[in-house]
Amino acid sequence: MNASISVNQPFSKVPDCGLRVAGLTPYSSIDYPGCLSAVVWVQGCPWRCTYCHNPHLQSRTAPPQMHWDAVMAFLRKRAGLLDAVVFSGGEATTDRHLAAAMADTKALGYKIGLHTAGCYPERLKAVLPLVDWVGLDIKTHWQDYAALAGVDSAASSAAESLDLLLQAGVEHEIRTTVHPQWLPVANLLALGQELRQAGVKHFAVQLYRAQGCADQTIAALDPAAYSSAACSDRLAEMFPFFQLRGA
Repeated sequence: MNASISVNQPFSKVPDCGLRVAGLTPYSSIDYPGCLSAVVWVQGCPWRCTYCHNPHLQSRTAPPQMHWDAVMAFLRKRAGLLDAVVFSGGEATTDRHLAAAMADTKALGYKIGLHTAGCYPERLKAVLPLVDWVGLDIKTHWQDYAALAGVDSAASSAAESLDLLLQAGVEHEIRTTVHPQWLPVANLLALGQELRQAGVKHFAVQLYRAQGCADQTIAALDPAAYSSAACSDRLAEMFPFFQLRGA
């Protein structure tokens, strides 16, 4: 997922919900399973993950590329042509205006999707009643979260968000981005077992890709280890729904 398409619009004088929009992907077939969607990219993320491929979305102080009323004007024109709107980032729950933006969008008849790393459990809990599908990133074992995300509280936040999502009954996918440098195969399999025991049914493994990554010290990924039967087949046995992406 990459905020590679932004739709620049003059700022309107009409008050809007205040969501800090970093860009808009007008059409996507991959960001909400089974649906054609638009993706709204929200500016800001409190974590600094080593492999982040949208580092330009991390700063909360970057100027918005669109006002929300311009996004709504676009969505009104596409109502009936698109199925869903996905809020991504950055970290969408960083923005306190997210619930209002979701409510505006839902009123147009769209399904609502959310991509999140679970940085703000209470904010996730607040928007779950508005959401139809969630893609939650579980990045690594809990003990390794602080080193990967650069925030001491990252593990507890992600774990609480996972519990909230599993309890909410909202359709979802748990996904993990992998590279041997931070999550070798043995560790991934152990994480898979932990997620299965927690009640996860739908798990996706995403192979690291260097495009957009600010850390140039991360070596290129050879997908062979993760796509081998010893890894992907064993994970497929753990979950009713499993997908390996990028192989």
